[in-house]
Amino acid sequence: MNLKTCHLYDVLYHNSIKALELDFPLKSPGKYVLIVGSCNGLLCMAIEEDILIWNPSTRKSIILPYPAHQSHYLLSMLCGFGYEESANDYKVVEISYMFKGIPKYETIVKIYSLRDGNWKKIGAFPPHDDTLVDFGKFLNGALHWAARKDFGPSYSWTIVCLDLAKETWGEVLQPVYDEGDKDLTLGSLREWLCVLCNYHGFHVDLWVMKVYGVRDSWTKLVSIPYLTDPGRDQFSVPLCISNDGKVLLRFRSTLIVYDSQNSSFSGIQNFDKNVEAYTFVESLVSPDVPIGSWR
Repeated sequence: MNLKTCHLYDVLYHNSIKALELDFPLKSPGKYVLIVGSCNGLLCMAIEEDILIWNPSTRKSIILPYPAHQSHYLLSMLCGFGYEESANDYKVVEISYMFKGIPKYETIVKIYSLRDGNWKKIGAFPPHDDTLVDFGKFLNGALHWAARKDFGPSYSWTIVCLDLAKETWGEVLQPVYDEGDKDLTLGSLREWLCVLCNYHGFHVDLWVMKVYGVRDSWTKLVSIPYLTDPGRDQFSVPLCISNDGKVLLRFRSTLIVYDSQNSSFSGIQNFDKNVEAYTFVESLVSPDVPIGSWR
């Protein structure tokens, strides 16, 4: 996997990318890499059997031990990365589904504390039949997921959250969406939790929670149309939105800017097709803890 970085200003206002390729620890041809999340200038990356916490600005990193698994796990994934301010601690969350016989399974949640240097098991979110979508989005001391509950041919959505200080689960009340079948994806824009509500190829609505935890503060910022039938593909959650209404997001393997002021799209030049894109703010924060392996 190649990892490249560029400045957001060039993307939004020059519609062009001048990307710099980054070398990172454990980089090797053929290795599968996932970016689990970013926080305070640190990236959490899953690289096959390793977990890497890396600051691209300072090039400092630490490799964490992967949690021990039993052979009868059906599925296991790293699901989130965030910061607990009260303890000055960074935490990685893993959710596993242990097969218990068709159609039963057990959900197991583990948290790794960089300060303590170990994994520990916590309580699973009660509705074990909910399907968490994507990696957790960190905001306001908690990780957030869109969760889908299937009811035969139909399904409903909730937003679940994990408080990293209390290590307890909760739910965030959603905005009042339009009627119709929809898919939800979560993100964070500036200091807001955001929801991208996709109406199956017709358009997407971008909602932000202006005051965290206050349902009435949900505000629909923009509605973005699909110009052609997207098939199974959808817009990604916006990577950023400028003060003058330019929205950067991904469709399929292409980055585009939607200008909400004049309802126009523009493609990004000099851009290699990609699988994922993330935004992060450079910092001098170091994963400086007395455990793990420095590289």
